[in-house]
Amino acid sequence: MSKLEDNVNEILGIEKKAEKFSVAEFEQPAPVPKKIDESKDDIDNDYVNSRNNYYNLIDKGNEAIEGILEIAKEGQHPRAYEVAGQLIGQVGQTVDKLHDLQKKLKDLKELPRSASTQIKNALFVGSTNELQKMLNRKDDETIEGTATQSEQDNTGDK
Repeated sequence: MSKLEDNVNEILGIEKKAEKFSVAEFEQPAPVPKKIDESKDDIDNDYVNSRNNYYNLIDKGNEAIEGILEIAKEGQHPRAYEVAGQLIGQVGQTVDKLHDLQKKLKDLKELPRSASTQIKNALFVGSTNELQKMLNRKDDETIEGTATQSEQDNTGDK
């Protein structure tokens, strides 16, 4: 305190209080550690962590919106309303991202179930003669020499 403050406090009869602030009062709280469940996949752990982060961002955004709206109402300044509108838009985008996160997780979990087991594009390795025989045969016929075809000369020279 300055000499002037000391003199005023003495005249008014206010006792001087020693104000000591600890450094811990001004430090940011330690970040909350991630909760990792070893029994779940990485996808599930990442989803839970991302979901919690999005909810925290939405909560902080809502608090900021309330504060900026109070300032805008008191000051009636157009810039304050503009900032409030931008903040509302950003919180809305965060909600959309949360929705997209849920959709992506659902798609990831459904992918193995919805995978098709049908072969759509198959590659035939062989001569044109073998291909023509295969296309012209009936279902119950077998192509002669297919088992020993790899031992034969495929150049067409016999």
